[in-house]
Amino acid sequence: PCPHRHCTACVHGRQDFCFTGDFKERGIKEMHGFMAQFVVDDETYMNPVPRELRHVAVLVEPLTIAEKALIQVWDVQQRLPWSCAREPGKAPAHCHRAVVLGAGPVGLLGAMALVSHGFATYVYAREPVPNPKAGVVDRIGARYISAQTHSLEELAREVGNVDLVYEATGASRLAFDMIKQLGTNGIFVFTGVPGRKAPVEIDTDLVMRNLVLKNQVVFGTVNAGRDAFEAAIRDLAIFAQRWPEGVRSLITGRFPMEAYRELLLGSSSGIKNVIRLN
Repeated sequence: PCPHRHCTACVHGRQDFCFTGDFKERGIKEMHGFMAQFVVDDETYMNPVPRELRHVAVLVEPLTIAEKALIQVWDVQQRLPWSCAREPGKAPAHCHRAVVLGAGPVGLLGAMALVSHGFATYVYAREPVPNPKAGVVDRIGARYISAQTHSLEELAREVGNVDLVYEATGASRLAFDMIKQLGTNGIFVFTGVPGRKAPVEIDTDLVMRNLVLKNQVVFGTVNAGRDAFEAAIRDLAIFAQRWPEGVRSLITGRFPMEAYRELLLGSSSGIKNVIRLN
């Protein structure tokens, strides 16, 4: 947390909502990470992972992004009668449709979380099928749609009313083009940080009109609190039982420390590559 007493978020242990921006995050912002055999930290920020998940526990952190997003989605959507009618054997969001933009680790884990909540889930990504990412999407019962074969307008027609969009690309042009396809009473979640510097044209009149007339909500989410970490650990165990091959295939390579340069600076491929610490 940041050191400022006037930051009510950090005072209450929710540095993921820090008002000042002076929080620290291991391996990401102003503090070293944990790429070592032994580490020391305050137990307040430790989240125990069951031994049976140790080989896929590296997926917990990217899954927390989706978990925090979904916690906020359910909170925000209490603004209207959004909950689906309870039906035996069906998950809470069984009547809703979600689109995931991107099929990297954050997108695929987000798709798993959405499917487990009951959303009819569509993953929209660049690569044509067949490809390993599309294979993961198929295994979890979602549908993979390639940007090579479908425009965003065609995607929206295929989906129907788009109730939720989970953006996991950091591609601002794609994201704002997709906002135009968000459905009535829909909610759009930004998780990516764009790297491009060139300006992007946006039809601001259409976006603003839809936000008002269709009762839409757009929000961004970053970092995670203990509630999201606990949910991620719990759900990862469920995913590993429900889709064991799907979870295993998210980690496409395990490499020794000596391979770090090629992994970080080279043209390595795959979904998520992991550096082994022996």
